[in-house]
Amino acid sequence: MVRRIDVTGADGVRLAAWEFADPPKGSGETDRPPGVLLLHGLMGRASHWASTARWLSERYRAVALDQRGHGRSDKPSDGPYTREAYVADAEAAVEQLGLAPVTLIGHSMGALTAWQLAAKRPDLVRAVVICDMRAGALGAASQREWDDWFKSWPVPFATLADVRKWFGEDDPWVERPSPARGEFFAEVMAERADGWRPLFSRQQMLTSRATWVYDAHWEELALVQCPTLVVRGLDGELGRAEAQEMVRVLPRGQYAEVVDAGHLVHYDQPEGWRSAIEPFMEETAEEQVEPPLSRP
Repeated sequence: MVRRIDVTGADGVRLAAWEFADPPKGSGETDRPPGVLLLHGLMGRASHWASTARWLSERYRAVALDQRGHGRSDKPSDGPYTREAYVADAEAAVEQLGLAPVTLIGHSMGALTAWQLAAKRPDLVRAVVICDMRAGALGAASQREWDDWFKSWPVPFATLADVRKWFGEDDPWVERPSPARGEFFAEVMAERADGWRPLFSRQQMLTSRATWVYDAHWEELALVQCPTLVVRGLDGELGRAEAQEMVRVLPRGQYAEVVDAGHLVHYDQPEGWRSAIEPFMEETAEEQVEPPLSRP
């Protein structure tokens, strides 16, 4: 069963959260399953976590969030699409859904949101899983490349088969055919009168991206006090050296990698992804979250 739960995010933005199991039957704190919040990356949506959420729901209360500008959540034309807004939205979801102390699992942009929330609100977060997100700055050239890439999309697509083929084979960013990538993008398209178009605004995606690509995020990473697993696909965007440096900077960092996986680690290799994170999830499931230090 999948059920939708609406959450009120920062600035009153309506966010769609999706719980991938029957509501927990327990009524007390002692029998409440540990909470997990899944945060997709830029252009993603909650349903990209479906396979992960289903196995997680055997033991945890697994909820995936459509972040602002994505999926079925609001896409306000004037934003804001800032780091602060994304983090505040995730914070609101954890609190309104009663998920704390929560394990945050984030992919790409969602991973950055996860560790920024863990740094801001250590009282809410039990553990963090960072999936293929760099802590280093990407720079202006990267943003220009994305702008050019968005402009190259042959929208509208006549059929979903065309979506799958372009993003899985014909996209100049594809080094070798990737059916999983084609499926990933097919899932974020909606049929309009003239064909298939993305659920999101590409300009809003650029605006969101601009709030993190010019800066490094090492200082916030170092503030994450809870156990944190850094996961990379061997063919992903996060290189091994940077991933291992992230683990070193994290006070309680761990490292895992998934073979034959690109940037879309959990989508490319769902079984390898599960093998990489499940031991960490089990290890931290009963971790006690320390209350924040009181200020004099």
